[in-house]
Amino acid sequence: MAKRKTVYVCQSCGYDSAKWLGRCPGCGGWNTLIEEAAAPARETKGLRLGLSAALPPQPIAEVETEDLPRFSTGSEELDRVLGGGVIPGSMVLIVGDPGVGKSSLTLRVAASVAQKERPVLYVTGEESTRQIRMRADRLGALAEQLYVVSETNLDTIVQHIEKIKPVLVIIDSIQTVFRPDLESAPGSVSQVRESSVELLRVAKTDGIAAFVIGHVTKDGSLAGPRVLEHIVDTVLFFEGEKNAEYRVLRAVKNRFGSTNEMGLFEMRDMGLKDVPDASKLFLSERGADTGAVIIPTVEGTRPLLVELQALVANTPYVPPRRTSDAVDIKRIQLLLAVLEKRVHLPLGACDVYVKAAGGIHIDEPAADLGLCVAMTSSFAGRRPRAQSIVFGEVGLSGEVRAVSQAELRIKEAARLGFKTAILPEKNARQLKNSVTNIQLLPAATVGDALKLAMPR
Repeated sequence: MAKRKTVYVCQSCGYDSAKWLGRCPGCGGWNTLIEEAAAPARETKGLRLGLSAALPPQPIAEVETEDLPRFSTGSEELDRVLGGGVIPGSMVLIVGDPGVGKSSLTLRVAASVAQKERPVLYVTGEESTRQIRMRADRLGALAEQLYVVSETNLDTIVQHIEKIKPVLVIIDSIQTVFRPDLESAPGSVSQVRESSVELLRVAKTDGIAAFVIGHVTKDGSLAGPRVLEHIVDTVLFFEGEKNAEYRVLRAVKNRFGSTNEMGLFEMRDMGLKDVPDASKLFLSERGADTGAVIIPTVEGTRPLLVELQALVANTPYVPPRRTSDAVDIKRIQLLLAVLEKRVHLPLGACDVYVKAAGGIHIDEPAADLGLCVAMTSSFAGRRPRAQSIVFGEVGLSGEVRAVSQAELRIKEAARLGFKTAILPEKNARQLKNSVTNIQLLPAATVGDALKLAMPR
């Protein structure tokens, strides 16, 4: 009897080796190589997508183009993140922590599309069809054209797709699907890779949109091979604690739209609900204490006003703590160094805690000036100017630099009743003639901004 051939495959990046290695040469992970049966040789390799292999190369100007028709998911927030809706033949990967609302969102989308008399197939590999029906009753997601099946065999799933011919197929989750011709276990690198490629082939060939749900590891990254992120057209990440009230959906990859857009949802008994006016929601419970500053941030084309809170306190411990769930710690350390060097604030021996109301993560440089004002306000025990917003990028020499989309930020603040904006000098000059409903206070340096934000 012939000996079965095996290979050792890294469960993080997909690197394969003929022998076991303690550390993966591909990604550097330790103890990630698992023994798997070698995949059988096939007559064809790669992804044909139904295209003719005999098509010769041609000039790009002669390639025929066509508009990509989109259809709505029934959720304005999800449509925004996708770039305007779902494109037939596209494959979307939705990733998030357990309990964050991935299945609830996709079931709601499936019912919304099916209610327009379009067939939708929902494939679950983790629950029974009765469990899906119970969730659908709770969410009000019932539709005659919504088909549900509990199946993990990829060949059977493809048969269901070819029989029903849906406009949208949802796979929950890709880690449970397996190809019977592969001997490795479901969720392994080879199973996830080959199953994803086959689903993509079906989607591209038949013009079917596919939503694929993926699990994450303890560190928040996608479980399984990273090659899955390269296969799909769009990767969406759900952010937010499962016990928190709000969920944020971001696109980290989108071949048909921007990756800067953000969708905001509120978790209720009836599932996830769109939050169209996020600024008003985030500011509904704001206080007027020290260390609290309102900053206008922009996610794609959407302006958001967020309350940024800082707590600075003396500590006997060395080194002092810097903690934040909203801003990169390295950014906070940089700004603390600028405040200590350029403004002469003794912050080196203080604990610093920063957070944003609603659990929003802020990663744009326009929040630098707001962070400086919030930390200084908490340290000095002085309240910032009432009904004001603060934004601007801070350089290492203490200068305040201009940021993009300043007019969009100002208009959002004026809409919500703010009276004053502390901003970079260059942005103030640009907006001098176009903004009349809010007072502009230009700042050239961090010191100038602190004087304007906390007048004596």
